[in-house]
Amino acid sequence: MFEGKTYWIVGASEGLGRSLATQMDALGARLILSARTESRLSDLAAGLRDATVIPMDVTDSADVERAAKEAGEVDGMIYSVGAYEPITAEQWDPATVERICETNYMGAVRLLGHLAPDFARRDRGHLVLIGSLAGFTGLPGATGYGASKAALMHMAENLYADLRRTNVRVQLVNPGFIKTRLTEKNDFHMPFIMTADRAAGLTIAAMRRGRFQTSFPMVFSWLFRVGRFLPKKLFLSLMS
Repeated sequence: MFEGKTYWIVGASEGLGRSLATQMDALGARLILSARTESRLSDLAAGLRDATVIPMDVTDSADVERAAKEAGEVDGMIYSVGAYEPITAEQWDPATVERICETNYMGAVRLLGHLAPDFARRDRGHLVLIGSLAGFTGLPGATGYGASKAALMHMAENLYADLRRTNVRVQLVNPGFIKTRLTEKNDFHMPFIMTADRAAGLTIAAMRRGRFQTSFPMVFSWLFRVGRFLPKKLFLSLMS
């Protein structure tokens, strides 16, 4: 599935994206690695078999356009970008919340504007968006993050609805807590937290299966999916 194919991993410098790059490289994929920090990307690429570094700031439309032209035709793209700060309504900082939404959602909108029409025209390609269990329902302290991931997840559904009768595959992967520099900001217990390598393995398995939506860890994801239909007070009591 991956051997000889070119996949563009956006958000490859840290966490899940970095682990995906390592594992997909081992499976024979040619990779394009993007994020804002060129030094981290170059360090990663140096240990891979076939990887090209294209730094990109997804909050900058001109930079996204420049990167898309530089990348050229690709077989697939994984949007594994994640900005997060634990923020409550009482602590709302407009600049921070806007940055989270610009990075997690609007960045994908900018990039998909270049890739989705091209994939549809060629009638082939693979789009994988990394959502989050936090996108299923509102959570305390997730101002900006939960809403931006929910918007990204809805965008994946729109893409799937439009492209399901073509040869363009659209997939949505919703992980729970992953041990990264982002979750280190949390001061609460994180059930079923997993390593980035484990999450990458589960993501690749989901890509192989081809199902539109995959959420994990399985048991923890049930709580979020069912929680959308529970009375909000009951769900929040369970989460606390």
